[in-house]
Amino acid sequence: MEFHEKQDAAVSGAAAHTCDSHAGPSRREALQIGLALAAGWMLPLRINVVQQGAQKRIYIAADDHTDYFWSADDATYRQAFIEMLDYYLDLADSTAANPSDYQSRFNCDGTLWIWEYERNKSAQAFTRLIDRIKDGHISVPMNALVVCLGGAPAEAVLRGMYYAGKLERAHNFRFSMAIAMENQTLSLGLISLWAGAGAKYSWKGICQCDTLVGAFNRPREIYWAQGLDGRSILMKWNSMMNGNMSIGGYAEARNPSAIVDFVDGDLNFRARYPYDVIGAFGHGWDDLKTLTDEFVTAAQNQSNGSRRVIVSNEHDFFVDFEATYGTQIETTALSFGNDWDLFCAALAEESAAVKRAVELLRSSEALASLVTFYQPLFMSGWESLRDSAWMALGLYWEHNFGQAGVWSVFGQQRVAWQKAQRKAVKKYSKKLLKSAVAALGGMIKAKANKTRFFVFNPLHWTRSDYADFKYTGSEAVYVRDRTDKSTVPHQFVTIKGQRYLRIFAENVPAVGYKVYEIRVGTGESFSDAATVSGNVLENGKYRLTVAPNGAITSWIDKTRGNAEMARDAGGRFINDLGSGGGTISVESAGPVTVTLLVTSSGPVAHTSRITLIRNSERIEIDNNISQAFDDKQTWRFSFNLDSPDIWHEEVGAILHAGLTSAGGHYSTQNARYDWLTLNHFVHVQGGAGVGVTLSNWEAYFMRLGASTDSELDVTKARLDVLAGGRVGGDGTHGIPNQGGYTKLQQRFALTATDGYSAAESMRFALGHQNPFVTGAITGSESVLSSKQFSLVSLSDPDVMLWALKPADDGGGVVARLWNVTDSARGVQLAFTDHPIIDAQTVTHIETPTGGAAIAAGALSATVGAHAMESYLLADAQSAAAAPLLGLPELPVPPMPDAKTDSFNV
Repeated sequence: MEFHEKQDAAVSGAAAHTCDSHAGPSRREALQIGLALAAGWMLPLRINVVQQGAQKRIYIAADDHTDYFWSADDATYRQAFIEMLDYYLDLADSTAANPSDYQSRFNCDGTLWIWEYERNKSAQAFTRLIDRIKDGHISVPMNALVVCLGGAPAEAVLRGMYYAGKLERAHNFRFSMAIAMENQTLSLGLISLWAGAGAKYSWKGICQCDTLVGAFNRPREIYWAQGLDGRSILMKWNSMMNGNMSIGGYAEARNPSAIVDFVDGDLNFRARYPYDVIGAFGHGWDDLKTLTDEFVTAAQNQSNGSRRVIVSNEHDFFVDFEATYGTQIETTALSFGNDWDLFCAALAEESAAVKRAVELLRSSEALASLVTFYQPLFMSGWESLRDSAWMALGLYWEHNFGQAGVWSVFGQQRVAWQKAQRKAVKKYSKKLLKSAVAALGGMIKAKANKTRFFVFNPLHWTRSDYADFKYTGSEAVYVRDRTDKSTVPHQFVTIKGQRYLRIFAENVPAVGYKVYEIRVGTGESFSDAATVSGNVLENGKYRLTVAPNGAITSWIDKTRGNAEMARDAGGRFINDLGSGGGTISVESAGPVTVTLLVTSSGPVAHTSRITLIRNSERIEIDNNISQAFDDKQTWRFSFNLDSPDIWHEEVGAILHAGLTSAGGHYSTQNARYDWLTLNHFVHVQGGAGVGVTLSNWEAYFMRLGASTDSELDVTKARLDVLAGGRVGGDGTHGIPNQGGYTKLQQRFALTATDGYSAAESMRFALGHQNPFVTGAITGSESVLSSKQFSLVSLSDPDVMLWALKPADDGGGVVARLWNVTDSARGVQLAFTDHPIIDAQTVTHIETPTGGAAIAAGALSATVGAHAMESYLLADAQSAAAAPLLGLPELPVPPMPDAKTDSFNV
C-alpha cells in the first residue's frame, strides 16, 4: 500500500477503527502510525515531582519508530539512526539554555541505535552521546529494536538485552525501560524478565491493524504489570480511542500540540484517565527518519496556568507518576496471548534453528564455565562473536517479521536478514562448544594406545541417557565405564551420514562428566532396548502403534495397567500431521535405542522417527518436513485424558492455561487465544490422576482444543502444535511458502506421569533438549580426573540452574537460578575444588546490584516462588585473573531516584 493510503487510513481516526473487536484492517493498511515506541528510559536530567492537585503535568515525547524494512532496507535504517542521533544531540545543545521543560529530548526505540553509533563514529562523538543519555536528553530502552517476543525462549529475550548491560557497566548508568510496541498482545513472563534485567517502566502503543484482537477499550490505562514472581513494571497502555496517531497508538504525539489539548480536555479520555500526570509518547510513525524541533515549540506554546507541558524522555513521566499515584493504581498479572509474535512461524526452519542455537548455549556455556575455572583466560578473544550473537537475538523477532508491506518490497532480502541473525547465534554457540570440548578433553590425561572419551552432562542433576560419540574405527569393540570398569550397552548409528558410537551412560554427574574407554574385543552382551513387530514398537514401559503417516495411534502405558494414552480426535492421534500414506521401517535397533522410521508423502512430504530408549520413560519423536508449504500445518497430540488441567511454559513463566475468571493466567479481554506459546513443555493432567508431559524442542506455538482467536478451549486433552504457516495478524499475511525453505526439523518427547510438577516437567524437557556432549580425551597431564568429575552442587533440584556461563566481563561465572515451584526455596550452590570467595547479585543482563551471601565457600540464597535470580560468582583464581583481562572494578551503577530532582551519576 502506498504511504498516502496508510496516512489517509490513520487520519480518519476513530471512524476508521470502529471495527468488530475481532476484526481489523489489514496489517499495514492500518499500520498507521509509527510506533510511539519511544521507550524512554535511562536516567533523567531532572524529575518533576509535584503534589497532586496542582496544575497538570503533560509529558510529550518524540521518537522515530523503527519499522525495520518497512520504509527502507537495513543499511539505510542504520545510517538513519546515526543521522537522527547527530541531529538530536545538536538540538539538545542548542536548547540547553531553555528552561528544563523546554529542552530537547529524544527517544530511540532500541539499543541498535547506540550499537551503530558506537561502531561508526569517533570515540569523542560516542562519549558525547553517552553523556546525553546519562543526563536524560537522549533515552533508550533495553531492547535492541521493536520486537514481538511472544514465542521467544526466555534466555533469548535476556541475551537480546545484553548490550544494554554492557553499556551500563562500561559507563556507570542504568536503563529503566523495556518495551514491546505496536503488537496488540503481551506475554506475562516478559514482565518478570524485564524487571529482572533492571527495567522499571514500560509503555505500549499499538497499531490495531492486521489483527484479530480488539484493543479499543481497555479496563485499565496505567497499572502495575506484575509477573508471577511478584516483580512489577509500571505499564502505560492506554485504550486506543482515535486511531494509532493518538492516545493508545504507537504515535500518540504525532501532532504534539493537538495531543496536549486532547489529553487535557477530552471528557472520555479524562473519565478513563483521571490523573494529572499525563504522558503522550511517539511521533515517528512509519517514517524512515524523524527530524523535528516541534516538541520544544509545542511545550512552550501549550503551557499555561493550568498545565505544564514538558518535553519528555518518558522516564521522567514514569517517575513523576509513580511518586504521585503509584500506590493508587491496580496491580495485575495477565497474559494476552500472541498476535504478531506468530509471524515467525511463516519462516519455521530459521526460527527453529534459533531455538536450537539458544538451547545449545546451555551446554556450550556450562562446558566453557568448567574450563574457565582452570583456564581463566579461556574466554579472551570471544567478545566480538559473542556480542554479535546477543545483538542478533535482540533483532531476530523484529516486529515487521513477515508483514505484507515488508514482504512485497523486501521479500527475500528480509529472509536473508533473518538468516544472518540466526547464523550469528548459531556460529557463537557451536564454535564455543567445539572449543570448550577440545579444552576439556585436553585437561584429562590420555592413555597411550587407549581410545577414551568423556560424556558431559550440562544439567544440574545426575542423570542417565544415551550419548553419541563420533567414531570411525572398527565395530568389533566394547565400551567400559572408567568409574567401575563395567561394560556399558552400545551400538552404532548413522546420523546425517556420520557414524556414531552410541552408549547408554548411567549416572553422569551434575555439570560434569564420566570417562569411557573403547576396547577391542567382545564384551558383555545386552538385549535390545525395544522390540519391533510390524508397526508396533514396545519396551517394558510402553507399547506404541505407529501409522504410515508417522502418527502414534496407540500408546499403551504398561506400568499403569495398560492404560491407553492416545485418543482419536477427528481421525488424528499423537504426532499426527494429517492423512497420508507411507512406509515404516526399522532404522536402527540395539541395546541403547530402537528407532522406527516413517517416510510419508502427506499431507506434506515428511519423515518421523519414533524412538524408545533403554531404561527410560521417554518417547522421542524426530519429525522432518521436506517440502515448502504455504498453508498451516500442525502436529496433533490427542491424549486419552478427561477433565484436563493444562500448564505450559510461556516466556520466562509457567502458566496455567485458562482465563483468570477460571483460575488461569489469561486475560478475559484484549487477548488472543488461538495460538499460545509453547516453549520447553506443556503438561496435560487428567482428572483421574494420570498426566502427560510433552517436551518441545523447536516449535513455537500450539492451539488448545478447539480454541479460536476469541475463545480459549481447555476442556479437551488435545493440542495442535504449529509446524508452520501464516497465522500471524489477521492470518492472511506473513512470509509466503516458508520463504522457499524445503527442510524443517521439529522434535518432541512424551512421558506419562502420575501428577503435575512444574519442576519434573521442566527437568524432563531439559533432559530431552540437552543431550550429553562427548569429546575425545587428549590431555598430556591430569588437570582433571580421568574417571569422573562434577563441577556443580545445587542443593535443591527443583530450582533450575537455568544458565551457567562465563561472565561477559570476565572475573567469574554467572549462575542464573529459576525456582519453578510455588514456594520460596533456600539453596546452596557450590563449585567442586573452587570455593566461592566473592558473590554478587546481578541483573539478568549482568549488572551488579549488591552482595550475595557465601557460606562455607558456597552461594547461599533464597529464590522466591516462580522467581529467576542471577549471581556473579568468583573463586580466587577467577578474581585474580580479572586484572589480566583488563577488567575494571564493577561498581553497582545507580538507578534513577524517584524522590530526587536529578540523576547523580
